[in-house]
Amino acid sequence: MSNPTAAMLVIGDEILSGRTRDANMYHLACALTKHGIDLTEVRVIADDPRAIAQTVRTLSDRYTHVFTSGGIGPTHDDITADNVARAFDTPIDVRSDARAILQAHYDRSGLEINEARLRMARIPAGATLIDNPISAAPGFTLGNVHVMAGVPAIFEAMLAGLLPTLTGGAPILSQSLEIHRGEGDIAGPLADLAARYPDLSFGSYPFQRNGAYGANIVIRGSKGAAVDAAMIELSGMFAE
Repeated sequence: MSNPTAAMLVIGDEILSGRTRDANMYHLACALTKHGIDLTEVRVIADDPRAIAQTVRTLSDRYTHVFTSGGIGPTHDDITADNVARAFDTPIDVRSDARAILQAHYDRSGLEINEARLRMARIPAGATLIDNPISAAPGFTLGNVHVMAGVPAIFEAMLAGLLPTLTGGAPILSQSLEIHRGEGDIAGPLADLAARYPDLSFGSYPFQRNGAYGANIVIRGSKGAAVDAAMIELSGMFAE
């Protein structure tokens, strides 16, 4: 049985402008690999209502899970929640459970829960809250779409609580071998090896070092014995 699949949707003008460097994709990819969920596609889009709604709908129909990051804060440009609700034609409003979480947090902090902060309690009808142990404002799951914050520490904390609730498959295992030959020399034999192991993934990542060419070959798959066997063959093919 194949693993569940996933896509990630990174939302924010600040990512596309280069002002902010995204770290959440790397963290999600590593976490999903360990959990046995195959991250297959990542998209980065602007803070555009129509684009968010359309992309969420497209990815939701295509993958087992969709993970979003960004755009669920208190400012006017935090429009992710509204447009995820729009994607599913679901009403959204301040929800009592989310409001109670925020109220308790701001009471402890001695701060007022003003209109801007209350925006973070707007949750689509029927969604399940995702805990935020850092700043309290919850994310949510609607259907197969998991909506989380863009701040890396908060995204990671939300994901840590969410992942144990999701059914994973076999963790993806990997091994790598550094070969001191150019890709042109190894391409043919590597293609033949990959054909003999159709259930594995073979990646070639070239480098140039001290004037010499080489490549790191990475073999990935869910069956450890197959990865081991393929790596033994690869090592024998390019023994130095």
